[in-house]
Amino acid sequence: MLPIIFENSRIPALLSKIAPFEVGGFSFFIFVFTRGKCSQRLKVHETVHFQQQLEGIFLLQWISYGLWWIILFAYHSAFSKSSMSPAYLAYRFSPYEIEAYDNQDNPFYNEERKMFAWVKYIPRSFERFNDA
Repeated sequence: MLPIIFENSRIPALLSKIAPFEVGGFSFFIFVFTRGKCSQRLKVHETVHFQQQLEGIFLLQWISYGLWWIILFAYHSAFSKSSMSPAYLAYRFSPYEIEAYDNQDNPFYNEERKMFAWVKYIPRSFERFNDA
């Protein structure tokens, strides 16, 4: 059954060296790599990303993810007043991540999920984050 999960992988630790946060799991193509044992919560989260990648025929989703990150980095650099870095906010406020985080506690979400569900999260990507 897809995606194929590789637990205790070194890939999340390596990605953490360049990411603005600690990477616990990473979904790429039909594979999910997790830092330790894959909890049900992490499995749901990363399977959401797998489904998003299927919808974008993988390559288009990766390009879209990168473009969203650039747009949101610029937006949060200009408008958010937060102690968190704009790089982290760009990641966390991506519509792809909002969908995955909002639904990771629902073990049935991936069975119930409608195609392109991430689109409805776009307006939330532009919420200003102020914690200062």
